[in-house]
Amino acid sequence: MVTLNPDDMVPVLNRLRRAQGQLGGVIRLIEEGRDCRDVVTQLAAVNRALDRAGFAIVSSGMRECLTASGGIDAEDQATMEKLFLTLA
Repeated sequence: MVTLNPDDMVPVLNRLRRAQGQLGGVIRLIEEGRDCRDVVTQLAAVNRALDRAGFAIVSSGMRECLTASGGIDAEDQATMEKLFLTLA
């Protein structure tokens, strides 16, 4: 399987940390009994952040496969496709 480039993962980690904070905010909103609209809006923001992080990870993996010296083998291609579709 493809190893992720650590340099590509810095923004992904930042996005995930932000999503973690947003998720904490969702929990606080629920605990405080806040309006449904506020909770759902914040939850949607968390969802978008997680989706973008996932797609960035798959994109990085695909880039690594394409630039590998031997190219991409059928097994790695199938794995990357499956990961992509998992997020879709």
